[in-house]
Amino acid sequence: MAICVAASLVFVVLSLTFASSDLGAVLCFGIALVSALLLFAFGVAKKGRQRLAALLVVMTYVFAAMLLKSNYSLVRDHVRWLLLSGGYKAQVLAQPPSEELKHAEWDGWGFAGADTTVFLVFDPTDSLAGAAEAPPPIKSRALPCEVVRIRRLARQWYAVLFYTDTYWGQGACK
Repeated sequence: MAICVAASLVFVVLSLTFASSDLGAVLCFGIALVSALLLFAFGVAKKGRQRLAALLVVMTYVFAAMLLKSNYSLVRDHVRWLLLSGGYKAQVLAQPPSEELKHAEWDGWGFAGADTTVFLVFDPTDSLAGAAEAPPPIKSRALPCEVVRIRRLARQWYAVLFYTDTYWGQGACK
């Protein structure tokens, strides 16, 4: 039972970190479903305390999967920040100084030519902090156009979700 729990947690973290946003969501749901079914089968086959423990773990998996489903992008951003931020920070901070905020593509998804992009933004003055709680559309003087969401990852670091087919520095977003 412990091996199943540990393996599923490792696979979920890996899918949150390295899989594309859409694929990661499907993988997380699939991993949780398979793990819950295996633990349920284990619980039915055992007796006494082992059965109770397995069924409690199954209920925890189901509850955690529901929480993950409703907060997927939040969890994904923070897991990726925890595990991958070093490389992204170096990439962003290596950019030459300019009038606009330093940024790099952080995440993205799309289908059939409709692409959505999330940028990792370094804001040395933390001017985006107030806008992070605002409802969409969010307009900030520090950003080139309106955005869907601003999520604070750490002091001075933000994940900024642009509208579909809107990209930093192109078209109406200059």
